[in-house]
Order: sequence, then structure tokens, then C-alpha cells
Amino acid sequence: MTQPSRLSDSDRDDDAGTGGTGVGVATKTKTRTAKPALYKVLMLNDDYTPMEFVVLTLQRFFRMTIEDATRVMLHVHQRGVGVCGIFTYEVAETKVNQVIDFARQHQHPLQCTMEKD
Repeated sequence: MTQPSRLSDSDRDDDAGTGGTGVGVATKTKTRTAKPALYKVLMLNDDYTPMEFVVLTLQRFFRMTIEDATRVMLHVHQRGVGVCGIFTYEVAETKVNQVIDFARQHQHPLQCTMEKD
């Protein structure tokens, strides 16, 4: 049986012959994920869509209570525009399309749009 050969200090040192210490510094990089941009979904007032339909739409697509939906509807009615919610781009875009499609199916001209928060 043969004995394993022993390495000298200079053989073990990765930096042998370069004058290095053989000691490295490990660095750990942290990646930060940026939060996605948020968008306001806005409902616009018109003179033709019934108030009850607007309340129903707010309840259905924005999960509002009847009290909150009525408050937003009245704000839209009195001020011309109101915020339905704030979402990521994809969610906001989907909600805008759902509201417009729902209004068209019921033959209402209700308009909904989105803008960066």
C-alpha cells in the first residue's frame, strides 16, 4: 500500500509563483426587483348611462360594496371622472376592457380609461 503524496505549501496555493496570498474574498450580490408601475383606472361621466348600471359595474369589476360603489358613482357624476382602483398595468388594462365590453353589451356609452399613478 502506498501513502498519498504530500503537497508542499506552494503546491497547495492556487497563486503559487505569483506572489498571491491564496485567499479570496467572496462577494454576495443582492438583486432588487423593482416594483411594477401602478395605473389608476378611471371612469368617465356621460349623460346616458344609468347610475344603477355604474354602481353594478363598480361592484362587479372592482369588488366594491354598494356603499363604496355609490360613493364613486356620485363622484364621477358630480366631478366628471373618478378613480375605480389602482392596479398593475395588465390588471388595469383588463379591467378597462371588461368595463367597456360590459357597457357595450348593455348598450351603454360608459367610458373607462387608465393613467399612470
